[in-house]
Amino acid sequence: MKHHTLDQLQAIAEINALAPAPPMTRTQRLQRWADLLADHPSRCLAALTGTERLRSSVRDEARAAGSPITVAFEDSLLRASGLRNDSYGEAKRFFELSDWQLHDIVCSCHVGATMHAGWAAARVRRVVSGNGFVGWLRQLLA
Repeated sequence: MKHHTLDQLQAIAEINALAPAPPMTRTQRLQRWADLLADHPSRCLAALTGTERLRSSVRDEARAAGSPITVAFEDSLLRASGLRNDSYGEAKRFFELSDWQLHDIVCSCHVGATMHAGWAAARVRRVVSGNGFVGWLRQLLA
């Protein structure tokens, strides 16, 4: 296989940056999010406040500039795959998370007003591996 730079490819082929992204599974989307967070583990991110106490309609609209969800929304591949904004409700829909799973990743009650991206990456990976609250409950009942 011969490798070319993007400039070289543009000279011999039509490159459409707006071409639809191939469908990603839930696990692939979550893994991508965790990888993006882990790329800069010391990055200071904003936590969302009190997500467990908000009415569902308010919670779905909740967002914080510079949150772990913002990191996902900054990624062109996740946006091309259907992530529409960096709100709590959109992250819940796109990543197919329960309120408790997303709360565990983004809520301030675990970390205070800010968190490191590496901490959030570990929380996302815990969802992927099934070792979060639901995984614990499943093991308890088995």
